Amino acid sequence: MSLLPKDFSGYIAVVKRDCATCRLIQPALKALDQARELLVFTQDDADFPRGLSGLRDDSALELSFRLEIETVPTLIAVADGKETRRLVGWQREDWRRLCDMPALGAGLPAFSPGCGSKSVEPGMPEKLALKFGDARLQSRRIPVAAAQDPHELAYERGWSDGLPVIPPTAERVLLMLGGTARSPSEIVGVIPPNLAPCTVEKVAVNAVMAGCKPEYLPVVLAAVEAACHDAFCLHGVLATTYFVGPMLIVNGPIRDKIGMNSGINALGQGNRANASIGRALQLLIRNVGGGIPGGVDRATLGQPGKVGFCIAEREEESPWESLAQERGFAPGTSTVTLFAGGGVHPIADQKSRAPESLTRSLALSLRTIHHAKLYGGADALLILSPEHMRVFRHAGWTKKRFRQELDKHLAVDGQVVIRGAGGIAEGMPPGLAGQRLNKLRPGGLLIVYAGANAGMWSAVISGWAASGPKGSVPVTVAIE
Repeated sequence: MSLLPKDFSGYIAVVKRDCATCRLIQPALKALDQARELLVFTQDDADFPRGLSGLRDDSALELSFRLEIETVPTLIAVADGKETRRLVGWQREDWRRLCDMPALGAGLPAFSPGCGSKSVEPGMPEKLALKFGDARLQSRRIPVAAAQDPHELAYERGWSDGLPVIPPTAERVLLMLGGTARSPSEIVGVIPPNLAPCTVEKVAVNAVMAGCKPEYLPVVLAAVEAACHDAFCLHGVLATTYFVGPMLIVNGPIRDKIGMNSGINALGQGNRANASIGRALQLLIRNVGGGIPGGVDRATLGQPGKVGFCIAEREEESPWESLAQERGFAPGTSTVTLFAGGGVHPIADQKSRAPESLTRSLALSLRTIHHAKLYGGADALLILSPEHMRVFRHAGWTKKRFRQELDKHLAVDGQVVIRGAGGIAEGMPPGLAGQRLNKLRPGGLLIVYAGANAGMWSAVISGWAASGPKGSVPVTVAIE
């Protein structure tokens, strides 16, 4: 309201020539201008409507921004500099009552809806917020020459994961920040390996670069919090020569709200939310934490999931409690679980129709991760498909019973996996011969339900071979 005379009392109308309703009501505005104190702010033509004494130019859209105008025409009643009421569009009887002018708009239609304000056109709210609002971004600005390709600049500066990134303009970052109520300056976590403080704004910058929508930002923020948790040991996950990288599993209502994929091709391409959320975390690790391949990231081979690895659980259709519920969260809570995941190992079983047979089959595949003769130190994520889950559903098995039966078949006699057994030098220490060895560390198996209805294929994703108290353990964080 600073653009108005001090202690102004009267009426404000916001219009634009490029609006049929605004042109329609010109006679009413002229009548109001003659009978009342009226200021008319025009968005696109300083001479429209002609002949009004209180005509003001709002082509910069400052007043429209400050008054949060969404539709033109808008009529606002003001008393002593404070708004008392507003009308949107042309409603003849409402305008007459507000202005106390029973004949206002005689001869005009009773109603016309108006048009969108120029201040809310795509991209404009962010530009106006940067120009006139309280939004002040703290990130360093990088000038881009008119002839310079911003995508190539990202490659040159080392900000890319090898794929093109979206240029994080101030307007795009501000739009992204609209996805959360958290302050842009809030520290989300300290990201290894450089132990760099990461603000909400920095998360937004990299979320833009990854291709996220603003509504994805709360998931990325929670993922950063999980990644910075000591138990996840992100520095170790980066520094290991093994294949792992942070994998995100999302539970709760936010999955449907932002359109995540938990069904057909859930681990594959084609879903923007799945792809960009996982990628945003990896870009943050690179651009804020300094985790760059060839630097601290020492993976011998790596795997495609290190570009971004994110999945949602298909929990509503599962007969078992979700991963989030197993990890202590109430039903209906949106969470993200971070797991140090390696590559995807398919499990094919087209024959098992009894739960006992399928459990043994799944266990046999799980016993091969890392190496068939290495036991006791790793985590794993088992993703059960609907067709395999149907076997357990029809048999009435609970998740607890499945775990109990599976554990029996994940253990072997140490004699068959010690070094030298089977003519293979790799294996467990000879002193473990005769002992019963478990493939995974206690509590090291995560179970998720996902995938398409057709296809008797499940999958196991191996964890880091150094999982556990001295390595990385999964971390689950609630999404605000």
